[in-house]
Amino acid sequence: MEALSVIFSIGPFAITRTVVTTWGILLVLGFGCWLATRRLSVEQPGMMQSALEGVVQAIDSAIATVLAERSTLLLPFVGTLWIFVAVANLIGLIPGLHAPTGDLSTTMALAVLVFLSVHWYGIRSAGPRAYLRHYLSPSPVLLPFHILGEFSRTLALAVRLFGNIMSLEMAALLVLLVAGLLVPVPVLMLHVIEALVQAYIFGMLVLIYIAGGMQSQAEQTSTHSNKEGNKP
Repeated sequence: MEALSVIFSIGPFAITRTVVTTWGILLVLGFGCWLATRRLSVEQPGMMQSALEGVVQAIDSAIATVLAERSTLLLPFVGTLWIFVAVANLIGLIPGLHAPTGDLSTTMALAVLVFLSVHWYGIRSAGPRAYLRHYLSPSPVLLPFHILGEFSRTLALAVRLFGNIMSLEMAALLVLLVAGLLVPVPVLMLHVIEALVQAYIFGMLVLIYIAGGMQSQAEQTSTHSNKEGNKP
């Protein structure tokens, strides 16, 4: 595949088109954030600031629907992930570029990041002992199944995003090849909508996984506290 072709190598590491495109997205987002936040104003916010505030408020509201009391804590990570995935999904609309999320290596890296973040936020809530205890609930016999579930959902998260974006690009390409330039606008609009929907679903799954880890830890801590309180 063209998206997997090697452009150059750094020692034993092959740098593919997907990696270069991902670097480009990160640079553009970083530079754009720096440019947009240079002249923030409370009294007279400009159009760019108002648009950015709208995006941040929308993301914060989405996080609050899942974890209202932790939206401030999760906003930097989840918001960054959401924006990156949305831009990465849409970058395939530019001629000559392919969506990095249409490459399994990219979605797997994102899934591993989510896997680590789930445990990071869970442990951060009340410490490693209280968090890890929920893997032994309701019985230590279920520990292997809990571990298998963690890895299987991480793999499913990666494969789901990869499969949807890859099939979306292939479908758009086939329609354009068959119909030519007769239906470019509807196809592009459907591509944009589907790319944004997939980014939204990915972000919501991340929130659900993180919330599950934090709430499981909280429930386990509450149960342990109740048992201690009922002791004579």
